[in-house]
Amino acid sequence: MDYIHLNDLEFYGYHGALPEETKLGQIFRVTITLACDLKKAGQTDDLAETVNYAEVFELCKEIVEGKPCLLIEAVAEKIAGRILKDYEAKVTGCRIQLVKPNPPIAGHYASVAVDIIRGVL
Repeated sequence: MDYIHLNDLEFYGYHGALPEETKLGQIFRVTITLACDLKKAGQTDDLAETVNYAEVFELCKEIVEGKPCLLIEAVAEKIAGRILKDYEAKVTGCRIQLVKPNPPIAGHYASVAVDIIRGVL
């Protein structure tokens, strides 16, 4: 299996269970791994034979910067669902890691995150 990685995409969204999160918003970072066959793209050098990662970036941006969700799990699920639907002919599975670097939690930590896998990686 071959993979396309989109690493540490950064967006500003309003997701969260606490009122200040949906009012003030915050940065979210997303890393996406797409399982797909890249052999033909590599042999032909043809964009039509692969997944256009610029399109995947825009799809992710639309979701993260769009309608707020209470849970980052729901945001990650929306991203995975759209990728698998929109690219069903080319993508057999995806892994979505969604990181919330600065949630309003008292204490010291680097970040909180969810990591989901859908389909076959």
